[in-house]
Amino acid sequence: MVSNDWIAIPDVVEAAKDADILIFVLPHQFIRTLCATLLDKIKPTAVGISLIKGFDRGDGTNIELISKIIEKHLRIQCYVLMGANLANEVAEEKFCETTIGCRDKRLAPLLRDLIQTPNFRVVVVEDCEAVEVCGALKNIVACAAGFVDGLGLGDNTKAAVIRLGLMEMVKFVDTFYSGSKLSTFFESCGVADLITTCYGGRNRRVCEQYVKSGKTIRQLEEELLGGQKLQGPATADEVHGMLKGRNLTDKFPLFTAVHRICTDQIRPADLLDQIRNHPEHVMKIEGVENA
Repeated sequence: MVSNDWIAIPDVVEAAKDADILIFVLPHQFIRTLCATLLDKIKPTAVGISLIKGFDRGDGTNIELISKIIEKHLRIQCYVLMGANLANEVAEEKFCETTIGCRDKRLAPLLRDLIQTPNFRVVVVEDCEAVEVCGALKNIVACAAGFVDGLGLGDNTKAAVIRLGLMEMVKFVDTFYSGSKLSTFFESCGVADLITTCYGGRNRRVCEQYVKSGKTIRQLEEELLGGQKLQGPATADEVHGMLKGRNLTDKFPLFTAVHRICTDQIRPADLLDQIRNHPEHVMKIEGVENA
């Protein structure tokens, strides 16, 4: 008989030692420390599911997927769950969808049935890398959406930011994780999570106040998030290091602009120039030249 009683165990080693499935949900900056704490203290047959939306910096010019860090440091298989899942709405049992990236056809239905509820619907796809990358990159785009809101530029401009951001997400995956499927971007982990985060997430909210208040990102993080960490600026910094190391920053002007704004290299108002001059603004009719 399965008990419906839930018991909170504050010691992570004690909580994880007999678990068959480990669910990782914490700011991505702390994953290596957690793995070091759990190493050799979990079942060798355990599997992981990462809900962490970010990258590991790697050697400075490379970034690594969090699921791969978990696999490498804990020597277990790790899959991913990403989607348009604002925590407060999930807690209130409002309907939403999510995406699990899992290549194991035996385990996929088990993970789906374990997590799915009538108001939390799960779609499983094999495209693990694209699912995870979407969950990280959408926070960068959400920062840009917050700057747009702070500048009072309106929903048309915000829609342009979301579209251009999605295009850069697709290009990033094509560049660094070739073989991913375009259809993955139309799952909850892709366009749905992007839209939700650009209208309701904490990255958008903090970046709006960054423009309006004149306070630093760190000050606003402390004042508005109640101990939570902001993922967008950190992820933008990690992505920028990788793009700069490969001379690709000009191919990702929105991602680059968010990083430069968050590090006070340019003003939030300068974002508009990046939108106006984005390489996606081209004539897409064959045989017609662009101005």
